[in-house]
Amino acid sequence: MRIVYLYQYFTTRSMSGGTRAYEQARRLADLGHEVHVVTSDIAAESPSLSWRTTTEDGIRVHWLPAPYSNTMSYRRRIVSFLQFAVAASIKATRLRGDVVFASSTPLTVAIPGMIAARSRRARFVFEVRDLWPEIPIAMGALDNPVAVRLAYGLARAAYRNADSVVALSDGMAEGVARHGYPAERISVVPNAADLDLFPADPDVVRRFRAARPWLQDRPLVVYLGTFGRVNGVGYLVRVAAEMARLDPEVRFLLVGDGVELPEVRRLATELDVLDRTLFITGSVPKADVPAIMGAATVATSVTVPLPALEANSANKFFDALAASRPQAINYGGWQATILRDSGAGIVLDPHDIALAAKDLAAAVRDTAWLTRAGAAARRLAVERFSRDRLFGVLAAAVLGDGGDRPRGRVATARRSRP
Repeated sequence: MRIVYLYQYFTTRSMSGGTRAYEQARRLADLGHEVHVVTSDIAAESPSLSWRTTTEDGIRVHWLPAPYSNTMSYRRRIVSFLQFAVAASIKATRLRGDVVFASSTPLTVAIPGMIAARSRRARFVFEVRDLWPEIPIAMGALDNPVAVRLAYGLARAAYRNADSVVALSDGMAEGVARHGYPAERISVVPNAADLDLFPADPDVVRRFRAARPWLQDRPLVVYLGTFGRVNGVGYLVRVAAEMARLDPEVRFLLVGDGVELPEVRRLATELDVLDRTLFITGSVPKADVPAIMGAATVATSVTVPLPALEANSANKFFDALAASRPQAINYGGWQATILRDSGAGIVLDPHDIALAAKDLAAAVRDTAWLTRAGAAARRLAVERFSRDRLFGVLAAAVLGDGGDRPRGRVATARRSRP
């Protein structure tokens, strides 16, 4: 089958960012399907209508120069989303897919998905990575009544036209079902652990630590991800400042980029921890993530305290599982439940910084707990969240009755039930 895969932020392992689309697309190609990814070249200096095409591990990737950054204003981002939606509609239609698989965010990727599928009478599958427009509304980024109505209308149109919906968590599946979409046609496929990447070679981890005089053998708390408004990375800066009083040998490493990076640096300077006990470095390719995760004593995942974000499925959460790293998160929801039930990590108080720092300080010094939690994390990665295991359900949702399930794989994701 020819599969047209629409995702605006496609990255390979040699690039920074999440690689879910790449991992899924190459597995679909490995099954013998012809996979075309339609995406944007967000690093382009200026927008253009001149597409370029590359081949990435059996995937034909069509790149549209469309600059985008988390540092853009919401208004500028919306313009970028719409520009891509228009150009991708034409491109995806011309590719004549048997299946059109559109993955949000942004929600506007549903536009070329619906147009291309309807024009070719193709199967349309819509993947929900975040609940839009619920999250932008909760964040206050979408508050114009007309824009809110249009966004909800687009979401309902995407669901109404979809032959199947893929959601990244039960909470997202429930959000889709609230729009009236049949629950039996929703497949829950969370982000996943890439077991072939993790854990890193111990020698690589030792070299990583030895190359940093400020680290050496000290406990290390790592954040690896976006410095966006929803992430609230300033929380970790405040925890680090309190930690400097409780246990000044503990180090924090924040890796990434985003609109909040200048504010995070300013706060770290103000609290006198920047380049003393807390260090910040830019985004790295996915291929470099194992060494950083391997050096971590505890990995973290944080958000601002909004209930709407508790259904999220953070890439960093699953990278930590694959790397056998204990985790500390500061939000509730299904990931918090998993950590508590499995013993693979702790849930920090999102409001009480002193209590959060106290709990984290105890965790990084508890050798027995670190060993148990790391082993529990790896078990979760292997038994529940392996990329190959989860791909079975993803492939069934995308291909429907027209393609074979992957042979020799056991899917542990599930179909959402009424």
